[in-house]
Amino acid sequence: MKNQIKYFPKQLQEALILSQAIELKKPEQEIQNIHIVGLGGSGIGANFVQSFVRSVCKVPITVTKDYQVPAYVGPNTLAIASSYSGGTEETLICLEQYLKAGAHVIGISSGGLLQEKSKSEDFEFVKLPEGKPAPRACLGYSMVQQLGILHKLGFTDASFLDQVAEAATLLNNEQDQIQEKAAHIANLLEGRLPIIYACSELEPVAIRFRQQLNENSKILAWHHVIPEMNHNELVGWRTNNSNAFVIFLRNRTDFSRNQRRIEINKEIISNYAGAVMDLYSRGDSLLVQSMYLVHLVDWVSVYLADVRGVDAMEIQVIDYLKSALAASE
Repeated sequence: MKNQIKYFPKQLQEALILSQAIELKKPEQEIQNIHIVGLGGSGIGANFVQSFVRSVCKVPITVTKDYQVPAYVGPNTLAIASSYSGGTEETLICLEQYLKAGAHVIGISSGGLLQEKSKSEDFEFVKLPEGKPAPRACLGYSMVQQLGILHKLGFTDASFLDQVAEAATLLNNEQDQIQEKAAHIANLLEGRLPIIYACSELEPVAIRFRQQLNENSKILAWHHVIPEMNHNELVGWRTNNSNAFVIFLRNRTDFSRNQRRIEINKEIISNYAGAVMDLYSRGDSLLVQSMYLVHLVDWVSVYLADVRGVDAMEIQVIDYLKSALAASE
């Protein structure tokens, strides 16, 4: 896993090259909405894309991480099915619903049933590299291909792809400092319950951090967003919890009222939590800022796995769940 995370800047560069080769037909119907289905490491890219482009994309983008797509999906929907393995059960079931609804479907995978379905059902398909060890280590591939699809079909300009290149350069240049900082944070997190807060535009990073702590570090964590958590969860901070380690993911460009909220939140929460920390991004755009934080927290998760003496790659309980589901069919 360390090798996969260290490769992430190059993965972004490689993904950009792949995105340039995408060839797509113009949809027959006017696209009025975009819907993406993807789970786990195959789905988190959609959360980032949704966050990055919502200020410029003129049609709504929604993401499903379940077995059912919304009723509005139809001939005017651009439907993207993302599964790195090509065999994710929920994604394949949603794919059938896409096809039945007459949506303009594009599949993204490294192969598997999703690729086979693209041939038998004659829908467009974007191929990802084969032989990668874990979908969660392939965020760059799926995310950048989704950005490439939106650009090729005219929903965004090329600026987001340019920002991917900027992010790769920044991560390459900052690799040593990022790893040093991540190792320090991992040592602080040992034996603690991580609680992750971020403004809504950084929620995909908070989700990513939580998921990587779950899968790589083998611990529980939770996250919430500001300002929403100020209307509910903040009231829950009433008793001392020395085990709680609160991390605020921050951009210096966060909306000014949210920045003020964070400072007040820290003042309140520090009375009850064992520790409170700010993690600031670097970069000039939301995409670059997000990729910087992703790379940092990915490293935190594997260093914490080392500290805890666990195998970051092992996901036996998920394998058991899949085999039990298969046996019940």
